[in-house]
Amino acid sequence: MNDYGHPLSFGLSLDPDVDMLPGTRALAHEAEARGLDYLAVQDHPYQPGHLDAWTLIGHLSGTTRRISFLTDVADLQLRPPTMLAKAAASLGVLTGGRVQLGVGGGAFPEAIASMGGLPRSGAAMVDFTEGALGLLRGALDGGPVRLRDAHHTVEGYRAGPVPPAPVGVWLGAQKPRMLALTGRAADGWISPLNIYVPPERVPGAQRLIDEAAEAAGRAPASIRRVYNVIGTIGDRRGLPGLTGDAGHWADTLSEWAVGLGFDTFVFWPAAEPDKQLAVFAEEVVPAVRERVARLRSAR
Repeated sequence: MNDYGHPLSFGLSLDPDVDMLPGTRALAHEAEARGLDYLAVQDHPYQPGHLDAWTLIGHLSGTTRRISFLTDVADLQLRPPTMLAKAAASLGVLTGGRVQLGVGGGAFPEAIASMGGLPRSGAAMVDFTEGALGLLRGALDGGPVRLRDAHHTVEGYRAGPVPPAPVGVWLGAQKPRMLALTGRAADGWISPLNIYVPPERVPGAQRLIDEAAEAAGRAPASIRRVYNVIGTIGDRRGLPGLTGDAGHWADTLSEWAVGLGFDTFVFWPAAEPDKQLAVFAEEVVPAVRERVARLRSAR
């Protein structure tokens, strides 16, 4: 059983499809009004119908006041790390610290190549990502940034501005080498959707992260753990992911918090996102907070 003791947080995934923009704006405002912590935006810029993730986040951040934003996850092979850090730091300054940076090595090499990116895979992608994480962290902290390796040449970039609140660099990962890299170098782990990394696979993934963290002299409890959860609250059949009433969702997410070690849940409604958001925020989130607090207190 894993529970790393972090406060719980909850988010909503927003679809960047351009045809859904009016509904996306409404969902963002509703999520903030209902007290959620994060709005998460996926990053697949090679999809012709998708808005650019950073542009959409910047647009929505100007019409919200409290809720934070998370790239879920930014494609490092299409976004040079120094420029990505500049964008994240700038948004941190402009929003008063309402941004966390989810990043990934890039899951679709052919699509990356179609936009002019270098389609790395395997060990080369892991090595590239490790260097990129170091560049991101150094640039977000400010000051001179240098790295020359097989994938990066950065010759003393003077980074800034420094955002008013730390920007976490959370790595999307599911395979062993990337999970180990998360433990060595990232501020958090973003798990893919629960239909891709189901609960039974999570303990093994957490062990890989924790072992790598300890080998690197880091405390496993310092690493945030984020689960992307697709599903439907209510009696709906034939839809993917977690299904059941609000009580079932509350029981399940509570167990995934204290048993699997997740501290943040990003909800991906499989249908009717406006109605699903209301039930998630009104019934599921407070119940999970209460149950996890009770379970932690009992220990």
